[in-house]
Amino acid sequence: MQQNGITDQDTKIAGEAHEAGKGIIIVVNKWDEVEKDNHTLENFKKDIYQKLAYLSYAPIIFISAKTGQRVNKLFEMINEVNKYNSMRVPTGMLNQVINEAIAITQPPTDKGRRLKILYVTQASTKPPTFIIFVNNKDIFHFSYERYLINHIRKEFKMTGTPIKIVAREKKDELE
Repeated sequence: MQQNGITDQDTKIAGEAHEAGKGIIIVVNKWDEVEKDNHTLENFKKDIYQKLAYLSYAPIIFISAKTGQRVNKLFEMINEVNKYNSMRVPTGMLNQVINEAIAITQPPTDKGRRLKILYVTQASTKPPTFIIFVNNKDIFHFSYERYLINHIRKEFKMTGTPIKIVAREKKDELE
């Protein structure tokens, strides 16, 4: 990132890392050269998250490679993000968290049919990928998927890692 903001190349690289499921930390270098006031840090963060909205899960760190300012903190963050990107969540705990999310915000309906989430399991790590078994995946709207991802991220503090959900249809025996 240059002092004048995020470049097209920054956006392209960040997008590729996100799509590849890599853990991401947004690093702003040369922070020692930026003229600052009481709002500089928050304004930079706001601008970054506005331009890279799909990376709202990625932490931002302001460093100076020249002076060494916060470089040690960067290495701590790298280890933390790697831990979350490699994290495995037990199925029972995962289903409990999803059931809590469902209790807070009911799944969507379509033409009188309600989406039923039967159960969830983790398929892989790097990035954490979850298979969610539903009665009808056509009703599983991306906005509800995003809601569940945000709920999982909050509960398990999965900072810096994309989370993927794959919906699979499983007919409910009770229907």
